[in-house]
Amino acid sequence: MDTGQLLDFYRQMYLIRRFEERAAEQYAYGKIGGFLHLYIGEEAVAVGAIAAMSEKDHLFTHYRDHGYALAIGADPNAAMAELFGKETGTTSGRGGSMHMIHPERNFWGGYAIVGGHIPLAVGAGLAIKHKKEDAVSVAIFGDGATNNGAFHEAANMASLWKLPVVFLCENNRYGMGTAVEYASAVPQMLTKAQGHGIEGEIVDGQDVLAMYAVMQRAVEHCKSGKGPYFIEAMTYRFRGHSMADPESYRDREEVERFRQNDPIPLFKQQLLDAEKASAEDFERIEAEVEEVVEEAVRFADESDFPPPSTIYDWVYFSDGEVGKEPERG
Repeated sequence: MDTGQLLDFYRQMYLIRRFEERAAEQYAYGKIGGFLHLYIGEEAVAVGAIAAMSEKDHLFTHYRDHGYALAIGADPNAAMAELFGKETGTTSGRGGSMHMIHPERNFWGGYAIVGGHIPLAVGAGLAIKHKKEDAVSVAIFGDGATNNGAFHEAANMASLWKLPVVFLCENNRYGMGTAVEYASAVPQMLTKAQGHGIEGEIVDGQDVLAMYAVMQRAVEHCKSGKGPYFIEAMTYRFRGHSMADPESYRDREEVERFRQNDPIPLFKQQLLDAEKASAEDFERIEAEVEEVVEEAVRFADESDFPPPSTIYDWVYFSDGEVGKEPERG
C-alpha cells in the first residue's frame, strides 16, 4: 500500500474524530437536539472496512452512523447541517443524527431500531444475487443486535440462500449500558453466526489495516458465491452510548485503559516508525482537517431550517393530496 493511501486512512480517521468532538461541543451549546451517538474510538472499523468496498457495494448501518457517512464520502458540511436539523443536511434536516445517508455511494443509512436494518441488508444481498451483480451488501451493527430475532432470521436466510452479505459486528463490549457478559450466553458474537453456518473471523477493530484486510477477504468470499461472511471487530467507544449517558456502568480506569489502544495515535506512530510518513505530513493533514470541520460547523450554523410549509414533504400518503415529492435543485 502506498504512502498516499496510508495517509488518507489517517486523514479519514482524524476527520471523523474531530467531527465527532465538535458535534459533542455543538450539542452542549444546544445547536444539536435529540440523541447524539458518537463514534469516538471506533474510527478504524469504518475507515478500514469501507476502503475495501467498491462503489457498487451497498451499506446499511445502525444509529452510530456519522463515521460511516464521512468514510464513504459524504460532504462534512451536509453531515453537520443534518445534525443541526438544517435544510442543507444530508436528508434536508429530516433525519438528524441517526439517519445519515449518501445514496451516491449506496449508503442507505443509519437506522434507529436495533437490528432492524440487518434484514434490509440481506434483502439487498438477495437483489444482488438475483440480478447477478458484482457487488456485496454490508450490514454493520453492534454486539447487542446479535441478541435480536431480526439478526438470526436474516443470518439464517443469507446462509440458506448463499447471499453476498457481509455481517460486520462492532463489538464495543456494551449494548447501551449493559456489558456483553450480562446479555450474551456466548462470549464471542461470531459463535452465533457460526450457528447459522456462516464463516467468519474475529479481528482487532482498532487496527485500520487489519480492518481493510479482513473486509477484502470477506468481499472476495461473498463474490465467489460462498455465501455470507461474518466479521467481529473488537473495538471500544471512548464516550458514552449517547450524549445523555452518565456512564455509571463502567469506571474511568477502564476507559483510560482502553484509550491506550486508540486507533488514531497508534496508526500515526506505526507510519512514523515505518518511515512511511513524517511529522510534517501529519501536521499538514491535521491542520487541513481542522479547517474542514470548522467550515462544517460554520456552514451548519448559517444554514436555514426547513420552512414549516414543507412539513409534509416526503411523507408517505395514499390519497395524493397530503404530501408531495419536492423538486430538487
